[in-house]
Amino acid sequence: MALTISELARSGGVGVETVRFYQRKGLLRDPRPGGAGGGHRHYGEEDVRRLGFIRSAKAAGFILDEIAELLGLDASDDRARARQMAEARLEHLDREIAQLERARGALRRLAAECAGGRAGPCPIIAAFEEDRACARTASSRG
Repeated sequence: MALTISELARSGGVGVETVRFYQRKGLLRDPRPGGAGGGHRHYGEEDVRRLGFIRSAKAAGFILDEIAELLGLDASDDRARARQMAEARLEHLDREIAQLERARGALRRLAAECAGGRAGPCPIIAAFEEDRACARTASSRG
């Protein structure tokens, strides 16, 4: 299999510039002779697999530096470090999910108050203005 850069990009669901960006970051190889200048890029199954891994790791929330480390771990079979990284990512996602669930609950309460149709300021706008005022007060103290 010999894919062009556009075919590789299409197979991975990304743009050509994304492939080039990953090459500059060292996540994907640059198949041109010498890695620069003219010449056509030709990619194979390993490149498709690696691009798929990068996309999956990004979807799981890993940043590019972590993805580069994971790719290196794949070559070294350091499963303990890969597991440690996955567990750290899970902890981070759990914190984000808890924060989003609190935000969802607060918005549900505010929407219910808003639906009550009482006169006066909108509870949603008032709550956000209050949050902004508290943040300004906290930043001026610290």
